[in-house]
Amino acid sequence: MRDADENATTTPAATEPEPGQRGGIGTGPGKLLVTLYGIFTVGAASRSIVQLSTRFHEAPLAYVLSAVAALVYAFITVSLVRGGERARKAALVCCCVELLGVLAVGTWTLAEPSAFPDATVWSDYGMGYLFIPVILPVTGLLWLRRARTARPA
Repeated sequence: MRDADENATTTPAATEPEPGQRGGIGTGPGKLLVTLYGIFTVGAASRSIVQLSTRFHEAPLAYVLSAVAALVYAFITVSLVRGGERARKAALVCCCVELLGVLAVGTWTLAEPSAFPDATVWSDYGMGYLFIPVILPVTGLLWLRRARTARPA
């Protein structure tokens, strides 16, 4: 008969690294991603809240897209902090959504500038933010891919 400790080590959850453990997605270079995504979450959310509440009529599309960017950033931040395989997969999907959003909005703002009387976080591929909005999801995707292959057995 097995005791409870032996059964606990064979569950799938036990093989996933806990937040802060070696090999987790929010450790090592992942800490820098957590920090950057956290900063962008606060920045985009603050900006969009002020814009949506005080100037919504000026550029509703731009301000809503900034709020969407803030939500994506927040979800990725939480996923990186939580760690584990499910969180890694969720962050991977969100990084893909983020990259598609940056590319779509960036292209749209260049092709039809009149649609955006005010900038979003993703306007011109994040030029107003030193192109970090287009670099961040690529870096995130590379890290999350590497974190999957480097997981402890």
